[in-house]
Amino acid sequence: MPAPLIPFEHKSEKVIPRPQFAQRMGRALLLWAMLTFGGLVIGMTGYSVTEGMGLADSFVNAAMILSGMGPVDQVHTTAGKLFAGFYAILSGLIIVIGAGFVLAPIAHRVLHRFHVETKRGDE
Repeated sequence: MPAPLIPFEHKSEKVIPRPQFAQRMGRALLLWAMLTFGGLVIGMTGYSVTEGMGLADSFVNAAMILSGMGPVDQVHTTAGKLFAGFYAILSGLIIVIGAGFVLAPIAHRVLHRFHVETKRGDE
């Protein structure tokens, strides 16, 4: 079985200390940043190739779509329109997956603490 991207402790183990949790959150934020940067590079390349946009224009269009704000410039070519549609779908996935990377450690810690408190209350 492959190693998880962000390993979590088992419910039978103690809740990790805050410094270790901070490291876990750092890894999660790094994964989010790498995913977002990769999506930005894909978008910039696509706009540059399909629409012939320069670096600044392709950056602003890719960044705006990736952030959920929508395109800045109008797309004129058929290839550009197809790319923009698929890139918008990809951007939505990147946002959801990135949010999962960042929120999973927080949710795990909250639920793990709740489980530990419930377990102590049963004894």
